[in-house]
Amino acid sequence: MLEDYSDKMVQFALANGSQYCDVRAESVQTTGLVIENGEVENFISSSDSGLGIRVLVNGAWGFYSVSDPKSFDNVQENVIDVIKSARYYSEHTKQKVKLAEIRSSVDEVNFRVQVEPTTEEMIRIGLESDKIIRNKKRIIKSSVSIHHDQFHKYFVNSEGTKITHNFDDVIANLSATAHYSGLTESVNTTEGGRGGLELLTGKNNILVTAQSISEKADALLDARTVKEEKATVVMNPDFVALLAHEILGHPSEADRVLGKEMAWAGGAWWAGKIGTKIGSPELNVIDDPTIPSSLGWYKYDDEGVPATKKTLIEDGILCTHMQSRETAALFDASPNSSMRATGYSFMPLIRMACTCISPGNWNPDEMIKDVKNGYLICNMKIPSIDMMRYNWSISCQYAQKIENGELGELLRDVIVMGNSPEFFESIDARGKDFQVRPIANCGKGDPMQIMRMGNGGPHIRGKSIVKSVAT
Repeated sequence: MLEDYSDKMVQFALANGSQYCDVRAESVQTTGLVIENGEVENFISSSDSGLGIRVLVNGAWGFYSVSDPKSFDNVQENVIDVIKSARYYSEHTKQKVKLAEIRSSVDEVNFRVQVEPTTEEMIRIGLESDKIIRNKKRIIKSSVSIHHDQFHKYFVNSEGTKITHNFDDVIANLSATAHYSGLTESVNTTEGGRGGLELLTGKNNILVTAQSISEKADALLDARTVKEEKATVVMNPDFVALLAHEILGHPSEADRVLGKEMAWAGGAWWAGKIGTKIGSPELNVIDDPTIPSSLGWYKYDDEGVPATKKTLIEDGILCTHMQSRETAALFDASPNSSMRATGYSFMPLIRMACTCISPGNWNPDEMIKDVKNGYLICNMKIPSIDMMRYNWSISCQYAQKIENGELGELLRDVIVMGNSPEFFESIDARGKDFQVRPIANCGKGDPMQIMRMGNGGPHIRGKSIVKSVAT
């Protein structure tokens, strides 16, 4: 019924004064559970479906969404009101929306699930992971949550595009908290991606991950803090994922570059600098929605634009931004599959899909051996970034001292600080390794939209300030 409504609504909107219309009919089925300290705390089972209808009237947008519509007549009445509102707004704004042209597409995309998730198997894996986490005596709290979401999305527009996406996301969050003699340390991780249970039981087995975070949380109770200094840092792929997200992905979103996000999320310090050198030749950055199993994996965005790999920075030169059809027209550029919405009830926004630093030609061990005095920075924790994505500090879950090319003692409560152009210029090595990490909770927009995506890269080496959280 939703797809039938969608097709009819496009024609109805055109007949009532819209120059353009697109409709997203979406449904999602969610199952999941939360386990804490060996007990299943709760189960989650929910479903949602509805329509998101976008109209363009005399250069102004209008939007209407409805959950599980019961009557097409009622939808029509509300869309007429939206068209009237957009027409009124168009008469009172000088900034008229223009859409860059794209080719129309008709397609059905079914993403493969190798191992179908079941509630029983998710419980089994969750309980076993929780047990492994609690195996260390100084662990005082363990938490494991696993969610499986089944999505069906149908997109149709007035230019002849009709696209169906069917895909599954499986996401697990694990945390281990240790306590001893007044000190508490926590280590956590998110695993999973777009696909089935194979994402938790295959190459990235969460039982191995559970063991790792338990051991690390326990070991951090005996670790020391650091004294503030500017030093060489080697960052592991998990830490690089958050770095790529915050200081490379977000400022590459064209709406931020244009200042349209300034009121609630900030802008971009490199606005107007396309074609300019903004880092060392070792800085190479992509955004790629075609990377399989990433949470940012899709074949078309929410404007029906075919997914493409984008080179954002090449050899330190800023090349392009992530564009919608609207911003592409302003930049005299091509739309590059960067528009997505959390669900049918939201207007799509420019969002990164899978922003990563590209791999280089160094062996990570060789990168460390080449450091006389520095730090190995491991795993993302908490970011703090200014409005223009210029000055930043990101805490890591743990670090290790590097002396004369050798890894030394474990360090806790470490923050890495820098400003973007200085840090980008200091990057002198990228590893051959490459890893994409799942990011499940990126917020943007007003009203706020929480989006899933991937971020990552290899080990990278540069210079920054390293200090303790307490100093």
